Amino acid sequence: MKLSNKIQSVEASGTVKFTPLIQKLREEGREIISFAIGEPEYDTPAPVVEATKHALDAQKTKYGPVSGIPELRAELAKQFDGYDADNIIISNGSKHSLYSLFQVLCDPGDEVIIPNPCWTSFPQQVKLAGGVPVLVDTINAQLDCEGIEKAISPKTKAILLNSPNNPTGAVYPKKDMEQIARIASKNDLYVVSDEAYHIFIYDNIDYKSFFAFEEVRDRAIITKSFSKTYSMTGFRIGYIAASKAIVNAVAKCQGHTTGNVCSFAQYGALAALSLDKRILSQWRAELEKKREIAYGCVSKFFDCIKPQGAFYLFPNVSRYLKNGKTSEDFAADLLEKAGVAVVPGEAFGMPGHIRISYAVREDILKKGLEKMTEVL
Repeated sequence: MKLSNKIQSVEASGTVKFTPLIQKLREEGREIISFAIGEPEYDTPAPVVEATKHALDAQKTKYGPVSGIPELRAELAKQFDGYDADNIIISNGSKHSLYSLFQVLCDPGDEVIIPNPCWTSFPQQVKLAGGVPVLVDTINAQLDCEGIEKAISPKTKAILLNSPNNPTGAVYPKKDMEQIARIASKNDLYVVSDEAYHIFIYDNIDYKSFFAFEEVRDRAIITKSFSKTYSMTGFRIGYIAASKAIVNAVAKCQGHTTGNVCSFAQYGALAALSLDKRILSQWRAELEKKREIAYGCVSKFFDCIKPQGAFYLFPNVSRYLKNGKTSEDFAADLLEKAGVAVVPGEAFGMPGHIRISYAVREDILKKGLEKMTEVL
């Protein structure tokens, strides 16, 4: 007996697999500082927790609409000019959004162009839909628009963007997004824009959602998440904003996979949308300060592009890789010798690099960087 070719072609998540390893080492008594997990340090805001508890007390524990509770969808639609609740579908986090999207977009053999390096799940989500991920290397972490256009074939179905980017922290400028919009329109392609880190923008950069380009709004599919924005990673709440045709297709798929998203968690998400915006501004300011600390240290040892958003560094560690060693070996050595966990670049399609998350307490960040410095 054998498993399907599809599942055998898919790689395990390069970030999720670190969680049990870190837990195991800690259980053995090792002090491990983790820069591996892309999770904000902050507690989930009290109003979100209280609204979730209230929903439980009110018995909001039954099946709900597959697309999400109407109040949450209507509130989210206010972010998107001209959209209403029927243009929004709630998902079990961004991973679920992307899984469902590629299930409804891709026929077997259809291609999706993905700038590289990329989030570890992007290519695997395409493969799970029977599609073919086509990776186009970025240039200094920015889009190679000409390379993307050259990669288009008769089988190309979509271009997948992620700005701010995981793992590099790059923010794509308006001119490049406009060029992608023109390419997509010219070649009749969808553009899936993962904007999970949209509030974490630094240096007063003029950030644009792909939704801003009205001329391609019919082919733009925006995915966002409550996980990073509101420090609600365990709630598993994400959403898609798109044409009603796309949303209806995703709802059809979701109806046969998960059904509705956790009912009471959605009320917590609804409360998150009413939070004092100063909370998010404070988080962003603190992360920008941590970026300066982390980049100042890491750039002494490695070639590293300064991130403009998200909360990651993606330094090139190639100069430390001797005698055939890989960045996976480097990460393993760092874990063993320094007790510091990072994610090797192989997980993101870019060997010779490591990803460092600085979304940790400042004292922990400084201590981990000191331990790295001692080893290096």
